[in-house]
Amino acid sequence: MVSMADPIQFKDEGNKHFQAGEVDKAIECYTKAIKLCTDKKVLAVVYRNRSACFLKKESYTNAASDASKAIDVDAADVKALFRRCQALEKLGKLDMAFKDVQRCSTIEPKNKTFLETLRRLGAEIQAKVCYPLGLFSTDSRVQNMFDILLDEEMDKDKKEMAANNLVVLAREEAGAERIFQNNGVPLLLDLLETGKVEMVLAAIRTFAGMCTGHKARVRGREHREVHKSIMAVDNEDIALATCDLFQCINDSLTGGDRRIYGKEEALVLDASKDLKSILMALLEMVASKKVSGHGRDQALNLLTRNVPRKDKKDPDHSKSLFTIDHGLKKILKVCGQIPDLPDQLPMTENTQLIASVLLDKLWDDLRCDPERDNYREVCDEYIKGKFDPNDMDRNIHAINALSGLLQGPFEVGNQLVGRQGIMEMMVALCGSEREVDQMVAVEALIHSSTKMSRASFIITNGVSLLKDIYKKTKNDKIKIRALVGLCKLGSAGGDDYSMRQFAEGSTEKLAKQCRKWLCNSAMDTRTRKWAIEGLAYLTQDADVKDDFVEDDPAMKAMFDLAKSKDKTILYAVACTLVNCTNSYEKKDIMPELVQLAKFSKQHVPEQHPKDKKDFIQKRVKRMLKGGVISALTVMVKADNLLLTDQTKEMLARVFLALADDPKDRGTICAHGGGKALIPLALEGSAIGKVRAAHALAKIAAVSNPEIAFPGERIYEVVRPLVSLLHPERDGVQNYEALLSLTNLAGLNDKLRVKILKEKALPEIEQYMFEDHDHIRQAATECMCNLVTCKEVQDRYLEDGNDRLKLLVLMCVEDNEKLQRAAAGGLAMLTAAQKKLCTKMTLVTLQWMEILQRLILHDQPQIQHRGLVIVYNMLNSDDNELAKKLMESEILEILTVIGKAMDNPKRQIVIDVARTCLVKAMDLGLIKPFTTPS
Repeated sequence: MVSMADPIQFKDEGNKHFQAGEVDKAIECYTKAIKLCTDKKVLAVVYRNRSACFLKKESYTNAASDASKAIDVDAADVKALFRRCQALEKLGKLDMAFKDVQRCSTIEPKNKTFLETLRRLGAEIQAKVCYPLGLFSTDSRVQNMFDILLDEEMDKDKKEMAANNLVVLAREEAGAERIFQNNGVPLLLDLLETGKVEMVLAAIRTFAGMCTGHKARVRGREHREVHKSIMAVDNEDIALATCDLFQCINDSLTGGDRRIYGKEEALVLDASKDLKSILMALLEMVASKKVSGHGRDQALNLLTRNVPRKDKKDPDHSKSLFTIDHGLKKILKVCGQIPDLPDQLPMTENTQLIASVLLDKLWDDLRCDPERDNYREVCDEYIKGKFDPNDMDRNIHAINALSGLLQGPFEVGNQLVGRQGIMEMMVALCGSEREVDQMVAVEALIHSSTKMSRASFIITNGVSLLKDIYKKTKNDKIKIRALVGLCKLGSAGGDDYSMRQFAEGSTEKLAKQCRKWLCNSAMDTRTRKWAIEGLAYLTQDADVKDDFVEDDPAMKAMFDLAKSKDKTILYAVACTLVNCTNSYEKKDIMPELVQLAKFSKQHVPEQHPKDKKDFIQKRVKRMLKGGVISALTVMVKADNLLLTDQTKEMLARVFLALADDPKDRGTICAHGGGKALIPLALEGSAIGKVRAAHALAKIAAVSNPEIAFPGERIYEVVRPLVSLLHPERDGVQNYEALLSLTNLAGLNDKLRVKILKEKALPEIEQYMFEDHDHIRQAATECMCNLVTCKEVQDRYLEDGNDRLKLLVLMCVEDNEKLQRAAAGGLAMLTAAQKKLCTKMTLVTLQWMEILQRLILHDQPQIQHRGLVIVYNMLNSDDNELAKKLMESEILEILTVIGKAMDNPKRQIVIDVARTCLVKAMDLGLIKPFTTPS
């Protein structure tokens, strides 16, 4: 029994009053808790809660004071910080409120409430700083900003402040409308013409604020031509800002931004022409020499985000068909560019790979064979049109474009490689005296030898050529590509030990050279990236895996590169990690089928001796020690289209393999692995989401969820875990998901409600009927933690089902853990709903016998739960039921237990038995024991 002098109980009572809208009673309870509490962390929570009450009562001084006391304990308490911000704003202390919400937005940078408050307070503060009294109208503020920006003699700092103020004004509806109506667009265009980065960024961001969610303003022709001048600027920040502007315009026209902005909304009837013109503008930018490399990247990114359907159930894929008809050749042109040749398009290191990703997305978005045939024909026509016996530059452009297809829609590229003369052209280019020809040809050979048939052809015709290039060339860029080509061909047999392509020890020598280049920090990132590409192929060999994880400098070098800005490296790193952890998909082969294959002289794959479980576990331990989790967390955070669904799936597989041993899960959490898994479980391929969710389940089942998933993230974990309760998931996934949900459900009411909102209850009930003992036990334990919810109790009160009967019968199962969970659930249900005490006696005739077995159990935990059920029945207001209990052997059992001497190990059982006897005396069912005089 909990004493009312317990501050935790006062806090919980205060929470209930606050949720019920009884603010004064909540303050009273919190004040009592503060007087009694000695735990600093609990005290901080109580102060924070009382601060919320004072905000409700508009007692802002007290609200700020309580929030400050909570912040003194935990400076990163965002709830307390935001409550103090709200109170300070009401008190007129805007600068102090601004600092608090700024800290909030630093801790949670994606929280829209914090960002909106930050903008609003910033605008209010700047208005007071920049304008004399009487000039606070929006018109005056907008005009003053332009006056400052266009004044050539104005101080640079003031100009930058005015530019930022203009951006803030444009994000508010009144300010955006004033800028638009007061001839602001031409003035912004003038700012763009200055060429100064800060001014250009301010103008673009102001345009974005004006266009956000407003169809009428988006149709203004002047700012629709912005891309022609600014996308030519070779500045990544400007390119990103312009990309955001185009996205705002697109969302406003398509309805992606669903906010409504007054009368102007009705003026725009059809946005299809505007959308088509934007699409055409982007396609023109893709192949324009006037566009910078960063601008081209962002144009390709915008096409990738907005052209292919996000939901394949959507029947409209007209944007993809339009893009293929008007822009496929332009995208292929980007793929075919050779930076080392003159007169090429400006590009970054990522441009060609981003173009390949777009080609792949467009191919995936097609719905029927005629559409795919058209796609192939356009590609075929483009590649053929570039071949010219008299112009080697055109030939290598065609081969490079083919490489782009092989990295994107491989099916299309692979078919083109099979055309007569193309493979021979690649091999011939390898023998060219020009280094650029060799480089392009070797890359094409690497990408085209994915299929065994292609690899076999090149092994026969090209290996000696690649070896010659590797030995003779002095250009490290070509040398490493030739090495990767040999690596890929050497790994053509995959992890099949019997299908080695090269002689024993050759792959280890190739891998050693790759590791040497990987560790050479003097080389540029792109060249070292190729070393990882080589390892991605070679680590299919178990000897290479073992050597790599034992080489700490090489492993650290790969992890450091994975954290770099160059995101083209993500896929190769993910492949290497999947190979080292053996987390690729591998079907179990029945021994009978192996024997049958041997008998019929068919090929039987062989497992390398070092691919057995104990070797895999050793590799996993080495990788964890080497810092693999910190590298994975950085990779997952990459806000880049190069983090494809396939790459996400591989990262999820790696996380699952690393979390296999419960002892390692604490290490994963300590380095942010729990947080990194959440986006992988919510976005990506179906298989990837399941693998990530399973890894989350493994972590949440044995770790403290509040530490593994701090703050609000703990609520994001629920949905992926519930998805594992699907009948199509295997038993291990079901079991570990139930364990993790049990862990979460034991924390607080908010999490329990979240689990119910995700519709997990029917699935959990279903698993309580499962034949497998472990799954049934886990489901029952989870239900035991959920029965405090009113919704669950109501389901047990319903007539016409066997829920309560099942729970009662589970109390006498042989599995003690199952017994304990069922008895615990029954104890809490009968305490919360007195009607269930009576209903329990109606669902089975054996109820009395089951109750006696519980209170006679030799396990104190189970015995305690049984005695609580007896007490609940005595306290149920059903006098007949109480009388029936006291007329049975239960009275004698209670008496024996209650008369026992105090025993620390069984004291809780003895105390409850005595409480039951006292209750029976209060009801007049038994008389107190008296000693004769």
